[in-house]
Amino acid sequence: MAGRAAVPEVIWARPERTGRGPKPAHTRADIAAAAVRIADAEGLAAVSMRHVAAALDCGTMSLYNYVPRKEDLYELMFDAVSGEHELWEPSGDWRADMLRVGRQTRELMRRHPWLPRLMSPVYGFSPNALRYLEHCLACLDPLDMTYGMKLQLVGMLNGTVTTYVANELATAERSRSLPWSEEEENAVRIAYLGGQLASGAFPRMAAAFGEDPGPIDLEAVFELALNRVLDAFAPKD
Repeated sequence: MAGRAAVPEVIWARPERTGRGPKPAHTRADIAAAAVRIADAEGLAAVSMRHVAAALDCGTMSLYNYVPRKEDLYELMFDAVSGEHELWEPSGDWRADMLRVGRQTRELMRRHPWLPRLMSPVYGFSPNALRYLEHCLACLDPLDMTYGMKLQLVGMLNGTVTTYVANELATAERSRSLPWSEEEENAVRIAYLGGQLASGAFPRMAAAFGEDPGPIDLEAVFELALNRVLDAFAPKD
């Protein structure tokens, strides 16, 4: 907001309301929910203070009384969807629990396709995000290593999921913009690739495709990626 001092501020350290004056017309949860609905329907670029204020039927300037900056709005959104994580009683099998975390995070990002763009350590310490991290560390209790290493594991797992889902979403968005079907384009590209490999110019690539010429199982690739991350942290015999 124009005129506001350019100093860092954590919105969670700012009281949602003081004990004086009338009860606010909106809560942070109201504001976050409205912003999430806009982002889900129209994309993150559509989220603006003006758009959110219109959804809440309030003035844009009055919204700044609740949310000082657009960055704070993003943080409220991130925290709101972080609250959708299912937090279960750890099973005692750290690997199974973390695979479940990774799969659940993927589904969360698919529900909210804008979420990968907000994946940042800056937003990682909101109330719901902290509960999620505490849950992950509880799942990792059976693993004999420092908490620093466990946080690395969680970060690498989240990074792998974020990258994978971002690629999924980008591929789907591109496919929707094409004047032909994905199957038609794949057929043309496979034919071109086959000709290149048959030329003899790329013997290693030809050998690689010769080992497994079938279609890529994207679900299997996702599971393999998660397991590779966990392999790096598994106790060595």
